[in-house]
Amino acid sequence: MLLVKVEGARTRQLWCDLLGELRPGLVARPFDAPDARPEEARYVLTWAPAPGWLAGLPNLRAIFSLGAGVDHITTDPTWPRHVPLVRMGGEEPGQRMGEYVAWACLTLLRHGRDFARAQAERRWEYKVGEDTARDLTVGIMGMGALGAAAAPMLRGLGYRVAGWSRTRKAVEGVESFAGAGELDAFLARADVLVCLLPATPETAGIVNRELLAKLRPGAGFVNAARGPHAVVPDLVAALDSGQLSGAVLDVFDPEPLPAESPLWSHPKVTVTPHVASVARRRERARYVAEAIAGFEAGGPLPNLYDPVRGY
Repeated sequence: MLLVKVEGARTRQLWCDLLGELRPGLVARPFDAPDARPEEARYVLTWAPAPGWLAGLPNLRAIFSLGAGVDHITTDPTWPRHVPLVRMGGEEPGQRMGEYVAWACLTLLRHGRDFARAQAERRWEYKVGEDTARDLTVGIMGMGALGAAAAPMLRGLGYRVAGWSRTRKAVEGVESFAGAGELDAFLARADVLVCLLPATPETAGIVNRELLAKLRPGAGFVNAARGPHAVVPDLVAALDSGQLSGAVLDVFDPEPLPAESPLWSHPKVTVTPHVASVARRRERARYVAEAIAGFEAGGPLPNLYDPVRGY
């Protein structure tokens, strides 16, 4: 049995219907269904489960996160660490993230925020920048699967691409930087900084005043990773001073973004509601169904969370 614990009764049932269709023989139930038996649950698909809920499932074989991130699970001090934790994967999240990053960089390049504000005010504002994509370098912090998927799309638009991560990654056409010792050199290359880092204690607050000061004056910033990566007062200060020319933000702390946040109305900020790499429900259900099928046949589970690395 697989239990689905996500928001909304109808949404839970849709997930169950898809999983049953894609994996015949798999009994998928909403966690609160009358015939959902916690003691029989071997798998769960979840987003932000209540603290203690996972610990109450004694026979779990795997936990599937509804998204690529798992901090919504691992922040529960009681989550069963002996149970494999599978991050959402597949090809579609990478495609979606690549599209989002490319759109965000073009939005910054072609003054998308300015034109949106002008349209809302019925104001005709002619504005053409000096640069094209070919003149700029996009620096991607976090060269995992999503960063590697975004890089060729950016290169296809003409951008030069540099990547930085904890360990060196070899991605075609991407200038590679690795480790703390090469971070400053990476930042100095970036005309647009894109954050796709995993959420770990080491990356919390990494986009702060000191880091932003190391970018080229007038750089752009895109955050499609996690809200806690960016220190909002430092980000706003960099925008106000001109150190940053603009930002496209998809993730926040907390979420939903509170109505009183200055980010909503800042003239240099484009806000999107955590949608950058959300794959279609069927594709995510297929990923889970295929992972379970392979695991039941004796194969390994994909995309496992590593508690040592923190992602």
